[in-house]
Amino acid sequence: MNAAAATTPRAGPTAFPVLLEQSEEGYAVSAPGLPGCHSQGATEDEALANIADAIREYLAVGDRLTPGQVWRQVLVEVGPCPGSRE
Repeated sequence: MNAAAATTPRAGPTAFPVLLEQSEEGYAVSAPGLPGCHSQGATEDEALANIADAIREYLAVGDRLTPGQVWRQVLVEVGPCPGSRE
């Protein structure tokens, strides 16, 4: 198994991929790795700032619900997807 694991202290910076979609009202954004973690904003910058706040709150609740649990961000290489030309 080829995986690059990065154990990041929760107090330090952590990055999460988000999905950003333009809508009639502005921008909708969600963090797929954090179920139920969604936000929005009138502009892309506002939506990204709002999802950053939502992620921090989501993780804070997780810390309260699972005290002492170690969370890590792990990047896993999966290679080309079936049907891709790579």
